[in-house]
Amino acid sequence: MSHYDPFLEEVVVIEEKEKKEHQLILHNDDFNTFQWVIECLMTVCNHEERQAEQCSWIVHNNGRCTIKEGSYSKLKPMKEGLQDKGLSVTIE
Repeated sequence: MSHYDPFLEEVVVIEEKEKKEHQLILHNDDFNTFQWVIECLMTVCNHEERQAEQCSWIVHNNGRCTIKEGSYSKLKPMKEGLQDKGLSVTIE
């Protein structure tokens, strides 16, 4: 006799979604100021000021920070926009 477990089904759906998500990673550099990085994150990625500040500090301290998650097609224009502004970003 099989037993239906809605929680188990939800876990499987979440795991499938996570596999499809990509991460837009901002990397630290020695050229861009905190203020410029914050401004870029707010303009290109629609971050709130506080979120952009926190990401800037994480990048400064850890060398990298995930700034957005989503499909590759959603992240690619943001990556290109940030690169056009001189920031170092990758999609993983």
